[in-house]
Amino acid sequence: MEEAIKQIGERLKGLRDVLNIPAEEVADLCGISLDHYLKIEAGEADPSVYRLSKISKKYGIDLDVLLFGEEPRMSSYYLTRAGQGPEIDRGNDYKYQSLAGGFRGRKIDPFLATVDPLPDGKKHNKNTHDGQEFDVIIEGTLELTIEDKVLVLEKGDSIYFDATRPHCFRALHGEPSSFICIII
Repeated sequence: MEEAIKQIGERLKGLRDVLNIPAEEVADLCGISLDHYLKIEAGEADPSVYRLSKISKKYGIDLDVLLFGEEPRMSSYYLTRAGQGPEIDRGNDYKYQSLAGGFRGRKIDPFLATVDPLPDGKKHNKNTHDGQEFDVIIEGTLELTIEDKVLVLEKGDSIYFDATRPHCFRALHGEPSSFICIII
């Protein structure tokens, strides 16, 4: 996992170098300090899929290039077999598996997301990202906090929300929760 985070940082730095983009500009885009952004480039901080999505949209780079270092190849269809999509483990109990990574020119980014339970009293930091998000719970019970509103979602429940609002997830009942996450 640490190696994957380091490689993402290297790709971000390479992107900035090739396009001659100041680090301050990318940090501002992500809503983080320059120091924090430089730690991401150095592989010392979690880049978050949401921040990478912002960067990919702003600079016209496929999200998969930033995540996995591979250019999508398919344009008519892309099949992801169960358990075979490229995975990014954010190291903080969220895991995302890309479900359409090899499809060129995607209009949405679908993921299979898994949230592991946290020790009692611990909570995830809230994230924001551009656009909207649609989630369908496929396993477990998931607590979703959007700003100050706490929602409990069970298997089969779905939610569509403005992803610019601070939000975070938490698996309940000591069991992981999985959901299909579509970022638009």
